[in-house]
Amino acid sequence: MTVLMAGCGDLGTEAGLRFDAAGHRVVGWRRSPEKLPAAIKGAAADLSSGALPPLPADTTAVVVAIAADSPTEAAYRAAYVDGISNVLDAVLNSGAPVRRVLFVSSTAVYGDAGGDWIDETTTPTPGGFSGRIIREAEELLYNRLRGSGITPVVLRLGGIYGPGRTRLIDQVRSGAAVIPVEPRFTNRIHRDDAAAAIVHLCTMDAVPGPVYLGVDNEPAELGDVLSFLAAELGLPRPPSGAAQGDRQSGGRQSGEPSRGGNKRCSNGLLRDTGFQFQYPSFREGYRAILAGEGVRHP
Repeated sequence: MTVLMAGCGDLGTEAGLRFDAAGHRVVGWRRSPEKLPAAIKGAAADLSSGALPPLPADTTAVVVAIAADSPTEAAYRAAYVDGISNVLDAVLNSGAPVRRVLFVSSTAVYGDAGGDWIDETTTPTPGGFSGRIIREAEELLYNRLRGSGITPVVLRLGGIYGPGRTRLIDQVRSGAAVIPVEPRFTNRIHRDDAAAAIVHLCTMDAVPGPVYLGVDNEPAELGDVLSFLAAELGLPRPPSGAAQGDRQSGGRQSGEPSRGGNKRCSNGLLRDTGFQFQYPSFREGYRAILAGEGVRHP
């Protein structure tokens, strides 16, 4: 059976390689398919356009992992709303035996919770255009697949870090890191755990629920993360002051002032499915990066 990765950048490629290792045929749609590893059969596709390749006839799962071209409202709408609409058109018109469509979303749909705990039952209240547009794409997924026999799954990821995603490390090394005066909770997930969660939700025997939070076990104050990185790098603790924010703490969106918000996301529902984290907190994940582990995909 075939898994279609609709959007096959860094995260999609890592997930695709894991699907392949599990014995699935993997097809990756992206604008530059020649960059994909041999294990993923690439096909040229611009998800924001209406002209997409046909789905392989034996496709059983589709993963929609979209990234906007730029941090603007127009780019987000083209990528997320137009993109998922076009992918769903292709799925519903294909006749392929698709059982699940997983959309990679973001915890940005929750906005700022003032440091409170949130989970899948929390009502999304996005504070910026990115969260609003991603939430619109989620609703489009649910509405379009209702009554189709295909299970829609939304995976709301926290800030993805990992190989090539080292903004906080770079800030500490350069001396640009600043610990916020007011404590602010951030939520993150290592790229490899995010990819593993995608595979898990697409292949587990039980029918998945409609939405899961993809974050590690430990929401952490940004100051604690920066202090940890400084200690690991043998550098002084960053100063306190008015910080620009943890630009990895709210998902894949960018270009908005309060990108991550201040909230503590619970991953209990994801763990209840039997999923286990390779990097249960930022400590294990960042230590792996600093040790040079992992692969950065094109």
